[in-house]
Amino acid sequence: MIDPGFSHDLAELVADFTLTGGRRMRPQLLWWSMRACGGGAETADVEAALRLGAAVELLQTCALVHDDMMDGSRLRRGRPAVHVDLANRPGKVPGSVLGEAFGTSAAVLAGDLALAWADDTVADTAMDHPARRRVLDVWRTMRTEMVAGQYLDLYGQATRARSAACAMRTAYHKSALYTVARPLALGAALAGADQSTTRALSLVGRCAGIAFQLRDDLLGAFGDPAVTGKPSGEDIREGKPTYLLAVAQARAVTLRDHRLRFLLDTAVGRADLSETALTEVREALVSTGARAKVEHRADLLVQHAQRHLAEAALEDEAARRLLGLLLSLAGPTPAPAAETSGAAKQAAEQAAEPGPLPSAALLTAAGKGGTVR
Repeated sequence: MIDPGFSHDLAELVADFTLTGGRRMRPQLLWWSMRACGGGAETADVEAALRLGAAVELLQTCALVHDDMMDGSRLRRGRPAVHVDLANRPGKVPGSVLGEAFGTSAAVLAGDLALAWADDTVADTAMDHPARRRVLDVWRTMRTEMVAGQYLDLYGQATRARSAACAMRTAYHKSALYTVARPLALGAALAGADQSTTRALSLVGRCAGIAFQLRDDLLGAFGDPAVTGKPSGEDIREGKPTYLLAVAQARAVTLRDHRLRFLLDTAVGRADLSETALTEVREALVSTGARAKVEHRADLLVQHAQRHLAEAALEDEAARRLLGLLLSLAGPTPAPAAETSGAAKQAAEQAAEPGPLPSAALLTAAGKGGTVR
């Protein structure tokens, strides 16, 4: 133990945050990717996958803690965000300048600690040399892409960038790669998948990942706080450079609707936006056709992901589980054919069932108080 105060105030907070809430989608994608590529037959593979899954969850903790702090978000998973929790700890005056400054600074350290634990977990995971080399290549790339995506998000807010191209580039780096493509790549790397299978899973991850972000943008504007754990409309008040908003603004220009253009230009990015004005922005997202276009594009991307998954040489049962996870993550999609509809339904039902992924072992692997041992 380094220091009792540090252990209680920060280390336990990071461990509890990692172990509480969230859907564990990234570790599940990693697990079923490994299984679909033929891995998991050996005990060593199972342990390595669980530890890598724990590392990915710790990396997610780092991303969420820093993201909430940068955006000034007060809630996460229905509870106070980490920087808010730290600012209101005993001994701090709630709402004071000193308390807020402490909360922000300590949250930086909390995110850094989660990242350090994630790296330690990967470094301490037993793998043969070829697998270690493949896994580390993906892991290092994923860390950098995560930072790049967060920077593009901040840059878009600061410059009020509203182009669809910028929004998609941010979505690609911040979510598509980090949330879906790289966890799939980690599982494939651990299983020693061939280049063809790895490439197919990469295409699956990129399509499903962008679809996930588009769905997330819709939730950010229209979602139920009871489901999302965050205030509805937060992305609008923060001025997030989402594809949804970019499409709405472009459509307002095309329609020559000066009222909607003025509304979107002046209301988006206002932290003090009233509920009435927020409702007007939501109505604009619908009336311009932006919401329908984003939903349609997400549907098409999920269909592409399904096609790429079907073309990959994967273990049947694990591939069905993987499809179910992707549908759960990126949302339902209209099926182009009856047989596909049946497969998608079966996969979604299987994803809802308790699968053989040992979640309890994954959570235990995260280890309260420090690096996995």
